[in-house]
Amino acid sequence: MERKKYIVAITGASGSLLAIRFIEELLKTAEVHLIISFSAFRVIKDETGNDWEPATHSKLKEYFKSEYLHYSEEGDMYAPLLSGTFLNDGMVVIPCSMKTLSGISNGYGESIVLRAADVTLKERRRLIIVPREMPFSAIHLENMLKLSHLGVTIAPPVMAFYTKPKSVDDMINFIIGKLLDNLSVPHNLFKRWGN
Repeated sequence: MERKKYIVAITGASGSLLAIRFIEELLKTAEVHLIISFSAFRVIKDETGNDWEPATHSKLKEYFKSEYLHYSEEGDMYAPLLSGTFLNDGMVVIPCSMKTLSGISNGYGESIVLRAADVTLKERRRLIIVPREMPFSAIHLENMLKLSHLGVTIAPPVMAFYTKPKSVDDMINFIIGKLLDNLSVPHNLFKRWGN
């Protein structure tokens, strides 16, 4: 069975641990094309201890222990995934900073992350945004509503307590599982309601 192919972008908002866990789970069944924004590297180091700067394809492949991980540098505006002819099954921006959210909602393709999202939108492929801010301002909400009207899934990392989480990992697993559900990727990360 051929693996699905997804673009995953990590931006400079808090929540890089969510991105790493999401990529680990996605790599079990899919091919991941990873983009990391310049500002995300410091956040990743602060939150996880992983010093990936300067990032290289081999360094990230070794970290994730997968031949299905591919990395494109933030400054590489010639990366194949920036073309509509690069066939894929969608893109997830996790976490998504409000700056990135604004850039996507206004078609400002200045960086590789913004251009990849712009291409995903114009090709009418699946785009999931995991916004990391709290509380949201009216500007943030208007940008999210604009994207939602275009078919983008807005998925803030909101916890659930009906699963009776016993640890932070349980809470993270719920969030990652819900994102995988949105991509129709099978998993057993949490107990479903009624089961």
